[in-house]
Amino acid sequence: MNHDPIDEAADAKDAGASDNSPLRHRRIRSFVTRAGRVSVGQQRAIDELGPRYVVPYAPQVADWGAVFGREAPRVLEIGFGMGATTAEIAAARPGDDFIGVEVHEPGVGALLKLIGEQGLGNIRILQHDAVEVLEHMIAPDSLDGVHIYFPDPWHKARHHKRRLIQPKFVAQLVARIKPGGYIHLATDWQNYAEQMLDVLSAEPALENTADGYAPRPDFRPVTKFERRGLRLGHGVWDLMFRRR
Repeated sequence: MNHDPIDEAADAKDAGASDNSPLRHRRIRSFVTRAGRVSVGQQRAIDELGPRYVVPYAPQVADWGAVFGREAPRVLEIGFGMGATTAEIAAARPGDDFIGVEVHEPGVGALLKLIGEQGLGNIRILQHDAVEVLEHMIAPDSLDGVHIYFPDPWHKARHHKRRLIQPKFVAQLVARIKPGGYIHLATDWQNYAEQMLDVLSAEPALENTADGYAPRPDFRPVTKFERRGLRLGHGVWDLMFRRR
């Protein structure tokens, strides 16, 4: 997901939270709640294509073979933003199936619009918190890959606990990836890249496919957001780990 500026209300909440406040013990979530306007085209895509390509959340393991109508390598993408990268990867890898998780309706509508325009039959969307999707709808040892691109960096030090890539979450991911399957992360925040590398390196069921950070794999396109950052001299770090 291409991260948005942090909601300053979150700062105020943290500033007023005592050590005994429930805010101190909130669970990790895969998203930041923020408003967004759904365009006419996105709404049309939601209305027309949503019933076919959006999978309703349910607290039980989904039969993904039935959902896609075939058995194929299966990749989970968490936080696909406006969906352009997801669509490009799915178009280039027609033999693989992609489960995209995103809570924000404009992004869901945008990806549905791309699915319709490009005739992409190998994407399904869940508009729900990815942590709960992972816990309840994905069977152990069933994923061939996981993509998490540019998750919210929560750049202030006191917010680092809100970052998605934490040991417990990575352990949950690993449990649902087949042996030999991969986790591919990308971020444009060096501090978060360092944390990602530390967390993934500390997970005993994972091995790094590179010496530190990985070169950007050919299948991950460079986004407009990323290209702009590179022009401004910002770094981008990819990590590619494989389950043992």
